[in-house]
Amino acid sequence: MSEAPGTRAGGRILVDALRLHGVDRLFCVPGESYLDVLDALYDTPQIDVVVAKHEGAAANMAEADGKLTGRPGICFVTRGPGATHASVGVHTAYQDSTPMILFVGQVQRDVRGREAFQEVEFRQMFAALAKWVAEIETADRIPEYVLRAFQVATSGRPGPVVLALPEDMLAEQSSVLDTRPFHPVQATPADADLEAVRDELERASQPLLIAGGSCWSDEGCAALARFAEANTLPVLTSFRRQDLIDNDAPCYAGHLSLGLPPHLQQRVKAADLILALGTRLGDVNTMTYSLLRPPHLAARLVHVHADPHELNRVYQADRAINASPSAAAIRLGALAPIGAPRWRAWTESARREYERFINVPEAGPRCGVNLAVVIRHLATRLRRTPSWRTGRGTSASGCTGSLRTAGPERSWRRRAARWGTACRHRSRRASAIPNA
Repeated sequence: MSEAPGTRAGGRILVDALRLHGVDRLFCVPGESYLDVLDALYDTPQIDVVVAKHEGAAANMAEADGKLTGRPGICFVTRGPGATHASVGVHTAYQDSTPMILFVGQVQRDVRGREAFQEVEFRQMFAALAKWVAEIETADRIPEYVLRAFQVATSGRPGPVVLALPEDMLAEQSSVLDTRPFHPVQATPADADLEAVRDELERASQPLLIAGGSCWSDEGCAALARFAEANTLPVLTSFRRQDLIDNDAPCYAGHLSLGLPPHLQQRVKAADLILALGTRLGDVNTMTYSLLRPPHLAARLVHVHADPHELNRVYQADRAINASPSAAAIRLGALAPIGAPRWRAWTESARREYERFINVPEAGPRCGVNLAVVIRHLATRLRRTPSWRTGRGTSASGCTGSLRTAGPERSWRRRAARWGTACRHRSRRASAIPNA
């Protein structure tokens, strides 16, 4: 369909909106249900298009892109089986609090509700997997919906958004204007919150800082380390968040993961103050809620989280603070430290336990391969390696419990830069990732 003067097709409006909001890379499996978008992408060399062979791979790559960059990872798939395959990556983004936007081609509007070929009601299908799910009914509202998608994906607790795109809507002409670029909205702790944290620390004798959550900034991670070291606080990181702080820092005491070692179990149980910064304190971190039994803990609990609905959801906090982890860490890092903290010996013993745990054990009689020994040996030889790749789940706990990371600046920021270089195609055509 030719464009009338001053109008654009829906596919062109959508791609222009992506460029406006800073998208320079996306992942997809091409499908007939969004051909107008693909046509517009072909004429937009500023956006690198990475073509996968399976929608699950495309969604997982988009989720990884969002995790590494802090910007929404963008994925396009077709309707029906394309969307169901991609749901794996959406679920990962939801549980890992990763900003991501999945665009799904949809049947044309005049056949909806008649069980058209590969028709699915995506608002129902993705309702429990995404922060927001919607279907764009008219090309006039594409800029509005895309803006909201970026806002929802990045504000508060980050997560995935799903937008369904009826095929005929993408071919529709419209003279709608573009919006301005989006800006994430994150809460910051109030002065009264900071005073409450300091009061709790002054009363504590065995405090424990548990850091987690997503989309930490370099400034936030630096402030976290500054706050912990200035106050001699032992730091544990939540599940798969080891790179929030340099694991060689004297305050770092370990990683709350699957197969939690006994010394960390005892450390968590013995704490009289838990400062949970960014983490949900989910089932993996708490050994299915057996270490910290809800709803009210024996220890005092200060819970800082970006999503107000997460606060007091499982654990009743003595002080619940709605703030993004980086914003909270930056303000905490500016506080005057506690003078002569009573818990210095507690922190030093926590560090010694961690160092004993990661040391390479003495060789002894054994049948088969002890993977923990292998990983600890590699970690000793490759101390500052910025990138590790392992399996997931319980089978990988021997690896993840023994790895040491160098903190955010040497870890995910550099990985993100290399990731972008690896994904960038060298021509105007979409690049194919073999066996992705």
